[in-house]
Amino acid sequence: MMMFLMFAAGLAALVVGADVLVRGASRLALSFGISPLVVGLTVVAFGTSAPEVAVSVGAVLNGQTGLAMGNVVGSNIFNVLFILGLSALIAPLVVHVQLIRQEVPIMIGASLLVLLLALDGTLGLLDGALLFGLLLAYMAFLVVQSRRETRQAQAEYDAEIQPAAAGAWDARLPVQLALIVVGLGLLVLGSEWLVTAAVAFAKSLGVSDLVIGLTIVAAGTSMPEVATSVMAAIKGERDIAVGNVVGSNTFNLLGCLGLSSSLAALVPGAGGLPVAPSLLAFDIWVMLAVALACLPIFLSGREIARWEGGVFLGYYVAYVAYLILAAQQHDALHQFSAVMMGFVVPLTVVTLVVSLLRHRPAA
Repeated sequence: MMMFLMFAAGLAALVVGADVLVRGASRLALSFGISPLVVGLTVVAFGTSAPEVAVSVGAVLNGQTGLAMGNVVGSNIFNVLFILGLSALIAPLVVHVQLIRQEVPIMIGASLLVLLLALDGTLGLLDGALLFGLLLAYMAFLVVQSRRETRQAQAEYDAEIQPAAAGAWDARLPVQLALIVVGLGLLVLGSEWLVTAAVAFAKSLGVSDLVIGLTIVAAGTSMPEVATSVMAAIKGERDIAVGNVVGSNTFNLLGCLGLSSSLAALVPGAGGLPVAPSLLAFDIWVMLAVALACLPIFLSGREIARWEGGVFLGYYVAYVAYLILAAQQHDALHQFSAVMMGFVVPLTVVTLVVSLLRHRPAA
């Protein structure tokens, strides 16, 4: 019972810490004259992935490298299959054409790059530096690109991200700095509690840190994305729900893995972030397949229909079921895999192909 409370408290500290950090950093940046557009594409974008970064870095420092790697891979799978699936069941999601032409291919490219870098079994210092460098380049590209957008698009950022009003409690520099410090403190504390509880869960259930990272921790650290996408779907802001997930996945791969693998390489005797054979043989491929599956689904009428959301959710349930059966070496694992590969997956592919042909514009 104590571990459940520690896990819940750690998760709450991560979510609150990310929100407080973003508030303080956003107010500080705006007070120095940085535009709302730049703040939205950098500070706010980092905020939704802050829990993943905090947990992965905390896991590396505690020597739980399997948890760090599993957290990122599991979060990316959870974000697409569970969050988009649940959001689409609430309301069919609109997919902006820029997501199809730019953001999803970048997410797929980042997923493929992580797979290639992980083939040698370790993400080292150079790998981490490359990933993090690509993140900085990507964010710079977004800022430059967004400056060329229409005044209407820039006005949306101005309306959503505003500086503190004169005389407001968070308008003063000491308060803004205090918010940043408190936010970072909560992230550090929350990650420590969450990692400790997750390791205890793994030992009590007799499974590896990797499996806990792929499931419980991944779902927990993705709660900010769940809240953002589900609320966007309820409010009718259906393109935000999709963009939030795609952007978060790219940040997880480039920023979170880049930072944690670089840090792991600096730990004496570690040499980098080890990639478990089971992760390399299955879970990273699932992550890549999930990213690739976004393109045909997004292209089918430029929306995620309710039935496609149901398929996403069904596949996430099947993925978790597979992990549980594999961890327990259950007798039903072989039959379950045969049904998925011989019936469910081919049926889904045929359905998607038919859907694409139906929505293909006439010549």
